[in-house]
Amino acid sequence: MDFEFTEEQKMIADSARDIAKDFPPEYWREKEENGEFGEEFWKALSKAGFTGIVIPEEYGGAGMGMTELLIAMEELAANGCGMAGVWYLVLTEVFGGMSIVRHGTEEQKEKYLPGIAKGELEFCMALTEPDAGTNTLNTRTTAVKDGDEWVINGNKIFISGADRAKGMLIIARTTPREKAPKKTHGISLFLADLPNPAVKVNPIPKHGINYSKTCEVSISNLRLPEDALMPPLDGGWYSLLDTLNPERMSFTTAAVGIGKLAISKAVEYTKQRKVFAGEPVGSYQGLQFPLAEAYATLETARLMNFKASTLFDNQASYRDVGTYANMAKLVAVEAGVKAVYWAMQSFGGYGYAKEYDVERWWREVNLIRLAPVTQQMALAYVGEHILGMPKSYRT
Repeated sequence: MDFEFTEEQKMIADSARDIAKDFPPEYWREKEENGEFGEEFWKALSKAGFTGIVIPEEYGGAGMGMTELLIAMEELAANGCGMAGVWYLVLTEVFGGMSIVRHGTEEQKEKYLPGIAKGELEFCMALTEPDAGTNTLNTRTTAVKDGDEWVINGNKIFISGADRAKGMLIIARTTPREKAPKKTHGISLFLADLPNPAVKVNPIPKHGINYSKTCEVSISNLRLPEDALMPPLDGGWYSLLDTLNPERMSFTTAAVGIGKLAISKAVEYTKQRKVFAGEPVGSYQGLQFPLAEAYATLETARLMNFKASTLFDNQASYRDVGTYANMAKLVAVEAGVKAVYWAMQSFGGYGYAKEYDVERWWREVNLIRLAPVTQQMALAYVGEHILGMPKSYRT
């Protein structure tokens, strides 16, 4: 068991840190305040080849794996970019690139992967629905065959990046649940080009991460060619899980990166800030111990997350990957929230001021309690699939 990064992985980490230096917290504070996409940041990621990390070399990418993508994400997040260091890459490289690499047809790979690798083709995934929420098996979006075309209808919610994306991964039912031989049968995945008049996109005002729009999406009689289906027909549930695991790992990395970023800023501040007896507040155990504990726990979650990504890169089953991805997320989120909370306490009243950025990281890290899966659903997974306890919810 080797915990040392390869020379190639070290280069990725170094490159990510260099990029982050050019896009410090001040940059993201401005983008957040103005609700603007980080165009310059996206171009820098593309130029460095980060948008093609998981894309095979024959399609213009680097031909590496999820582990290398997580390394890049963590360094970007921890060195000043916060959630943005993960968010943009998840939308395009995980939802688009990773899904197509592992499950797309050769024609789909040739069509989409070169553009994704160059950063010219942004992606999004239309999964969540207003009435289904976490229970994807209750998806009401339908795809019905009409001659040599698919006709798709449905409503999606919380679809990030849909306002900019040129490609969309759509999850729909091709067999109604009541007619399916089992509940996981009948889910299919489709690739659609955007913009399209049949796809209406409406941004949702939200609490944070406003350098990326999150949208309601209405799909009305969207006609796609027969080859828009990402095979297998009716068997997309398992392909979807193979996309959700990398999403989960990415958000775990976000919690680790944001937590480390907040801790580093708190440490820097508490070394300088003096009150009462003239000692730096960083010497107070009431601040030092919780920050130290959060950091140690973040490191633990990070290792568990790399175990999940290593299994994923080695083609382990979605269930084996999910085991470690869920446990890593559980630990990382709680530690990340604790890290940012105590960073805010370390700054005192300044922690509430926008100019110190901690309040923004607090808004960012708390999203990871909810997405891509709630902490409660991750606990349910551990209870049922790892501990072997009775199922605690019904689908």
